[in-house]
Amino acid sequence: MKVDVVVAGGGLGGCAAAMSACANGLTVLLTEETEWIGGQVTSQGVPPDEHQWIEEFGCTKRYRTYRAKVRETYMRAMDVRGEPAPLNPGNGLVSNICHDPRVTLHVLNEMLLPYVLTNQLIIALNSEVSDVKKNVRDIKEVTVKNKKTSNEQQVFAPYYIDATESGDLLPLAGMKYITGAEAKSETGEMHALEETDPIDIQAFTYVLGMEYREGEDHTIAKPGMYNFWKYFQPDFWPDKYLSFYAPHPITKEKRKYTLFREESGFPLWEYRRIFDIGQYNLPFTAGDMTLLNWPQNDYFLGNVYDVSEAEKEKHLYQAKQLSLSLLYWLQTEAPRPDGGKGYPSLKLRKDIFDTEDGLAKAPYIRESRRIKAEYTVTEQDVSPDFNEGKTGKEYEDRVGIGSYSIDLHPSMAGKNYLDIKALPFHIPLGTLIPTDMDNVLAGCKNIGTTHITNGCYRLHPVEWNIGEACGALVAFCIKNGTDPKSVRNDAKLLQGFQDSLREDGFELEWPKEFYQ
Repeated sequence: MKVDVVVAGGGLGGCAAAMSACANGLTVLLTEETEWIGGQVTSQGVPPDEHQWIEEFGCTKRYRTYRAKVRETYMRAMDVRGEPAPLNPGNGLVSNICHDPRVTLHVLNEMLLPYVLTNQLIIALNSEVSDVKKNVRDIKEVTVKNKKTSNEQQVFAPYYIDATESGDLLPLAGMKYITGAEAKSETGEMHALEETDPIDIQAFTYVLGMEYREGEDHTIAKPGMYNFWKYFQPDFWPDKYLSFYAPHPITKEKRKYTLFREESGFPLWEYRRIFDIGQYNLPFTAGDMTLLNWPQNDYFLGNVYDVSEAEKEKHLYQAKQLSLSLLYWLQTEAPRPDGGKGYPSLKLRKDIFDTEDGLAKAPYIRESRRIKAEYTVTEQDVSPDFNEGKTGKEYEDRVGIGSYSIDLHPSMAGKNYLDIKALPFHIPLGTLIPTDMDNVLAGCKNIGTTHITNGCYRLHPVEWNIGEACGALVAFCIKNGTDPKSVRNDAKLLQGFQDSLREDGFELEWPKEFYQ
């Protein structure tokens, strides 16, 4: 098979890359390891986590269309009470558009449908790039393997975008990459470690979905590792891991959580609530639903890439057991305000992810392998301690904007949270371009960030912008007979590319008041 671009990984970055490339007339093969495209917001179960200005600005036009279609789906399919503007389907605290992952799956498939119908876009589900053939600086061919049938197909393309969740194309192609934390001597970052630590990688999480069914008992079978997790307490944790206490991400002080809203404490149920029954007229008695992605089910006992297959499977199993154990603890032992124990009315909703165990189809990977990039964003670029204005560094080669705090979760190396301020930032083109390859681009969380700045470049609208910019860049290079590095380094080409991005709905600058 021959296409214009192979996009490895069907997460948000991969889907956005495919949309952009197809809209520019290219043929695309998009691979996805699971049965669902959408990555962190679908198969991994993490509702959009966005900045405070997202309703007005701070994302691409296509991402805004995606958000609008999510709301339109609810308004069309559900009997919504009143006319909420804008609708937050679950009234979750994490964003203004907390919703069921199945809705995003529907929306993304709809947005890609025009290209699928004409065979311009081929989506290979349950598939991965299993082998790469290359010369010194170019991939020449990849093998795409179906994980269920083991069927293989050779695919040729002038360009390849790695939008996998862990940067899986990088080792296959023998590319240079970084894992974990850089040393302060390498980056000059205020919060960097004194020495490099390649296993200082953020925790990953297996998400599950729950419904609250008042007066019913839905207690699951006791998980096999429950006793282990019940008594587990990391050195930097203020209580047992399965408890309503965790470190405050910023102050590290002991922080109280609650399941539902009480007079004090942070209400976990509302944090990622994806269905608020109070907003809908229903013909059926249902309960609120939420996604369990909380401090208490972050898994940091071992990594799942650059380890043996046996190690990977062990940590995936233990992470699943952690999430199931947390649910079982909530159902049977969690202290209630009335002095009782347990919330047996919590129902594991296996249908949300369509899996036998009720867990998400894939773990939520916060931190990927990262390319050795033409440009690497450091803490100095985005920190208010190093920038006088209201935004971070305004790169000449910017291809988008984003905003999120530097939010690092506990790591495989036993490090605690790092949650510090970051200014609204720009996305430099150089972070998408590897130093050692000419026809490969980074289209997900594998761009040129450090361990620290990964913490603010890893969330939904930024990942989408990264992938969409990659698709647009490939189209620009093919149309103009050039290559990514030349686009970045030639002022005329760069201006032409940025002009094309603006015409296509990319925002390359924050509003004027941010620069005053």
